[in-house]
Formats: sequence, structure tokens, C-alpha cells
Amino acid sequence: MCLGIPGQITKITDVDRQMAIADVSGVRREVSLAPVATDPLDGLVGEWVLIHVGFAMAVIDAHEAAETLEALRGLGEAQETLEQMAESQKAFEEVRS
Repeated sequence: MCLGIPGQITKITDVDRQMAIADVSGVRREVSLAPVATDPLDGLVGEWVLIHVGFAMAVIDAHEAAETLEALRGLGEAQETLEQMAESQKAFEEVRS
């Protein structure tokens, strides 16, 4: 099953490529904003988005984000996804060091 997971946009990293950092339950990950891009991109900082395979697929409100995270935790899907994201972030940071 392919699921999106809510994340909050914290920083724009590359305006030209429409890339940003999203915080997903404490795990930071770079995501593409192309599907939800607005002008200027800075308007998306602080917004919640539904992330699927590295793309912000939709802007959602904080209430919907919280409900979705809770439902995913109940299904056990969120924990697995968060663990995978944390591992990939760790590997990325090791490569950059």
C-alpha cells in the first residue's frame, strides 16, 4: 500500500528546483514542492503537506495532519516510514561528513 505522510515545511532549500525541508515527526527530509508550488515558495514555510515518495502532494491543515499521523500510527505504517526516513537521513549525513 502506498501512503502519504504529513510533514511540515520548515525551510526552502532550492528555489529553482522547488525543494524544501519537511519535518515529519522530528525527522527532517528534503522534498520536492513542485506539485504544490506557489509563488513565492516562502509562503509554504510552516504549512503542512502530505508527502509521498519525496514529493509534497497536497497542502493540508494542521488538524488533518494530526489526524492522519494518528491513523497511520494506529496502522503501524507511520513508525515503519519514520524509521526508514531516519535511516536515510543518517546515511545522507554520513556521506556529507
